[in-house]
Amino acid sequence: MSIMDSIFSKAKADPKRVAFPEANDTKMLQAIKECVDAQICKPYLVGNPIEIEETAKSSDISLAGMTVVDVTNEAWLDSLIDRYVAQQTLNSAKTMKRKSKDSLFIALMMQAVGDVDCSFAGLTHSTGDVISAGEFVVGLQEGVSTVSSVGIFNVPGYEGSEGQLLAFGDSAVCVEPDSKELAGIAIAACDTVGSLLGWEPRCALLSYSTDGSAEHHMVDKVRDAITIAKNLRPDLHIDGEFQLDTAINPAVAAKKIKRESAVAGKANIIIWPDLNVGNIGVKLVQQFAKADAYGPMLQGFASVVGDCSRAAPVSELVGNIAMSVVRSQRGE
Repeated sequence: MSIMDSIFSKAKADPKRVAFPEANDTKMLQAIKECVDAQICKPYLVGNPIEIEETAKSSDISLAGMTVVDVTNEAWLDSLIDRYVAQQTLNSAKTMKRKSKDSLFIALMMQAVGDVDCSFAGLTHSTGDVISAGEFVVGLQEGVSTVSSVGIFNVPGYEGSEGQLLAFGDSAVCVEPDSKELAGIAIAACDTVGSLLGWEPRCALLSYSTDGSAEHHMVDKVRDAITIAKNLRPDLHIDGEFQLDTAINPAVAAKKIKRESAVAGKANIIIWPDLNVGNIGVKLVQQFAKADAYGPMLQGFASVVGDCSRAAPVSELVGNIAMSVVRSQRGE
């Protein structure tokens, strides 16, 4: 069974309520229809019912199995805002009323109060829009100071601790994370991967140095991040600083690491020190190893906020929605 087959199977076993604030987009609606047919989620179409119905009719898409949430219903919207500000006291009803002109904020409020389990957008909103709205409405996970991303490699011929699979982050969001942010990326990656794949996370923070083999402020940042992460989440296996081969190759780790480590040589998650390394690393693995890279998935929010590329085909949207559902199943 492939990684995506496994994810679809898990999503179908416990389909979650997903809010879609871009349901008047034809491609998004096609993806939602495929999700309904595959029984991987319970869609809530958040928007103007007339616009959604017109899109469905023009695209010959049935809305059966989908719940349309009428954002033009002022009484319902006022009630939602009242419930939201009662639990999120930092944001006023006046502010949220103004923000609710964008259905993305309404979907996220529904998520925050528990009317849905997660949200999914990205075709008509930029990643920056999704992140800023998610931070404002849903907020961040405890111990995490920044939103980041995580992805999954499927590398042909690789024989790691999880077979051909290896998780990685952050390759899409945080350009130059400081130590605290890097710690947050590692913590969030452990929680995301644990929720998505059911692994026991073994997370390695990467550097050009292994366990003190070099001294430089770039290395210090990674070391400090490990200390912060371990203090915040002593329950997680987070270790380093490691060079890549030390992190994933048991033979190399045995030569270089002269202490006990639950991670060295058997990491199933690697954390890049910055976006330069992350972007280059992903493309190297894709180009030379012909790896598939699934994601990136946004992480670090108090609950799952799904994002996608504006150029994503319907099949990729469906896969990303399924991953959001599986992550939501464990209450991430």
